[in-house]
Amino acid sequence: MHKFVASPLHCKLFVEKISAGNESEYRKAEILLSRQVPNQPSVREYYVHYVEFNKRLDEWVPFSRLDFSQGIEFPKSEAQKKKRDATGTPPPQSKGRRSNTPLHTPMALTAEDDEDGEAIEVTEETSTETFSKKQEIEKLRVSGSMTQCGAEVARVKNLNMIQMGRHEVEAWYFSPYPQEYAYCDTLLICEFCLSYYVSLKQLDRHRQRCQLQHPPGNEIYRHEDVSFFEIDGRKQKTWCRNLCLLSKMFLDHKTLYYDVDPFLFYCMTIRDDLGCHLIGYFSKEKESSENYNVACILTLPQYQRHGYGKLLIQFSYELSKVEGRAGSPEKPLSDLGLLSYRAYWTDTIVEFLLAATEEVTIEEISLRTSITSQDILHTLQNIGALKYYRGQHIICLGDKVVEQWQRNHKKKRRSIVSEKLDWKPIHFTPSQLRFL
Repeated sequence: MHKFVASPLHCKLFVEKISAGNESEYRKAEILLSRQVPNQPSVREYYVHYVEFNKRLDEWVPFSRLDFSQGIEFPKSEAQKKKRDATGTPPPQSKGRRSNTPLHTPMALTAEDDEDGEAIEVTEETSTETFSKKQEIEKLRVSGSMTQCGAEVARVKNLNMIQMGRHEVEAWYFSPYPQEYAYCDTLLICEFCLSYYVSLKQLDRHRQRCQLQHPPGNEIYRHEDVSFFEIDGRKQKTWCRNLCLLSKMFLDHKTLYYDVDPFLFYCMTIRDDLGCHLIGYFSKEKESSENYNVACILTLPQYQRHGYGKLLIQFSYELSKVEGRAGSPEKPLSDLGLLSYRAYWTDTIVEFLLAATEEVTIEEISLRTSITSQDILHTLQNIGALKYYRGQHIICLGDKVVEQWQRNHKKKRRSIVSEKLDWKPIHFTPSQLRFL
């Protein structure tokens, strides 16, 4: 114990993990940081990451929740780390089809799929260089056009709680709010203009002056109580940057991008007598070389598990249909994002196949749904619908897949009504894109 107190960083031991129902269990965790408790200099608390758990569950714990009876795993010395990293292994050679997308894209998808116990066969470019597993995992975690600084990925979260309207939400990850706002007990956020304050008096004074009752953009969709607004990052820089700061608290796989000019933001809101309250959003590049139709997508935690995530995804593909091209989300996807997209792809493709009266090809499915051929292939492999029969591949839906779709179809769910969309694609000239 004396060795741990002297140098606790990166030690692994069992920590009491308290769940929402005040039930506790001991889980193995790694100490990432230690600090003195405010107003109690002699007492220390520790920031822990629970092994095999998502980073959103990281938290500060007091010394009393550490369990020393089950032993402590101390970090390896620098000499041992260098010896392990120097022992490289050649990259694996996997057999399968060759993709035209960049090398990091199928690798990111495969890494996400491996977490769920499934694999997608992809062919990677042969390389004679050796690499370590640690370096490859880090590369996958920080790949993507929205990534700016790899060091941001491992930052300790600096906010515990935010209050947005009538909702109090626990922060998941680090977000680079200004130093004077970070490390406060609860950060107060105006739910319309997304400005942030540390005291309720400041927020009340701001609400008396704030005239905004909806996102500062064009309303392009309205059906029942749901509306979508299109915001140009170049015209509304402050609002979009505040949105990025807010979303960074709940997205770990992509770091903050201060330059919002190259992006369009599509915000989903729910209306009441007070105004249009933000539910979630997705952003897309004004000109994407990879034909991505989504750069970043998020449903705020207080609105999750209500079907709004699927609504966001469906709306992004409705825009792709109007543009007349297939689209795909930017990789890598977060764990929750991957599950949401898989569910949408499966539901949409199965529905199309069941409604088809003639034989269809993957290209025809892509043309009607605006889902890329690669995503369709991954989905069909995932549900076991791609079979090899008499020298050729065929699509064959299993009984369990159809039954699952029928159960989901019976549930009352929100859906995008195409006729309610009032939107035309924005075309930017080379001279306009030059200054983005």
